[in-house]
Amino acid sequence: MVVAEQLLEGGARLIQLRNKGANTRELYQQAVDLVRLCRSRKCKVIINDRADVAWLARAQGVHVGQEDLGVKLCRKILGPDRIIGISTHNLEQARQAERTAASYVAVGPIFPTGTKDRPAPVVGLAGLREIRKVVSKPIVAIGGITRETAAEVIAAGADAVAVISDILKAPNISERTAEYITLLGK
Repeated sequence: MVVAEQLLEGGARLIQLRNKGANTRELYQQAVDLVRLCRSRKCKVIINDRADVAWLARAQGVHVGQEDLGVKLCRKILGPDRIIGISTHNLEQARQAERTAASYVAVGPIFPTGTKDRPAPVVGLAGLREIRKVVSKPIVAIGGITRETAAEVIAAGADAVAVISDILKAPNISERTAEYITLLGK
């Protein structure tokens, strides 16, 4: 929870809990603790991959990949008001996601990334621009985004950016989080 506290100190308003190595019980407890911590700060919590854990922990939503439980089933579990995001890696996947009940469409990786064992091919800014033309839902760009590239990613059509490495590897997580919020004016 130390990292979450630092993110909150920096002004984070949405945190995704992503712990691929945790068993279900550990993930559930982490989710409950994070939701409790974030509630008083009005920060939303999204659980990666697991709609069941999101529902049980009373998180605000779930983020699923192409091989996870589909948006339709997640919506059945979470109901009409919770956030559901879906990862896409190309124009066709983005088109398909646009036709679902997803709250937002994640697009990436925009740039090369080291946080995935087998990352999808890089979409790039040109690919993001093409996807923006066919997706009316909010787009969250992910993958290799840094302070130096975040503004151009927004200019290329993303509504928001998801950042892992550039924040978590910073000497001061709170300060880096605040820099993103200031930089993007959100």
